[in-house]
Amino acid sequence: MKKMLTLALALVMALTLAACGGGQSGGDVDYVKEKGTLIVGMTDFAPMDYRDESGEWIGFDADMAKAFAKSLGVEVQFVEINWDNKAMELETKAIDAVWNGMTLTDDVKALMGTSEPYCMNAQVVVLSAALADQYRSAGSLGGLSFAVENGSAGMEALDGLGLPYTAVDTQAKALMEVASGSSDACVIDLLMAGAMIGEGTSYPDLATAVELESEQYGVGFRKDSDLIKAFNDFWGSACGDGTVMAAAETYGIAQNIIEK
Repeated sequence: MKKMLTLALALVMALTLAACGGGQSGGDVDYVKEKGTLIVGMTDFAPMDYRDESGEWIGFDADMAKAFAKSLGVEVQFVEINWDNKAMELETKAIDAVWNGMTLTDDVKALMGTSEPYCMNAQVVVLSAALADQYRSAGSLGGLSFAVENGSAGMEALDGLGLPYTAVDTQAKALMEVASGSSDACVIDLLMAGAMIGEGTSYPDLATAVELESEQYGVGFRKDSDLIKAFNDFWGSACGDGTVMAAAETYGIAQNIIEK
């Protein structure tokens, strides 16, 4: 009787673990393959993720996410998320990955499983090109009003400096705040600044000032997810066959890539 009870309890536990699935090691790859879709959470962030004229998501991260999904034998689906809720979106399985030029901060690593770093970046102050030369050190930034993406590495940098800011939904909106005159400056990723400001861009009158800190990008998955290893293996193969550098050159970020 005790043996039968033990077996029954073991069966219940096994079924419970199977139902929980995704976050356990060995579960997410099968979970994604069974549903046939890798759901990627991201925001509008050129040159990593943005829409082309037809409305399709393109960019370095978007293109690599498509290639990773193909390596798993599934389709990719992109979902715009509130960046501040990215960890919750993963845990509730609304998405399977956070892939959007995500800085590997201590907070991010505590909240989710992360890939090996794949790209170098920095946080940079952006403001009127006419004023940029006046702000070449962190100590010169006092008195400026800032806009910054909520939950971003830029916000952490401003917090560390004790500078006040207005938090907005995306880095694109932070740029709009500066262009409209609602804020004096914003803090965004250097890669985005390279694609979005200066001559020939949407914001020709904006320029970069001081760089606040260097950083590395990684892809976020659920804690202990086997998708982490799957991504790291994919990245190594994609670096080896030239896929990574071909995409990086397309979007002008080849110098920032960390090859495996």
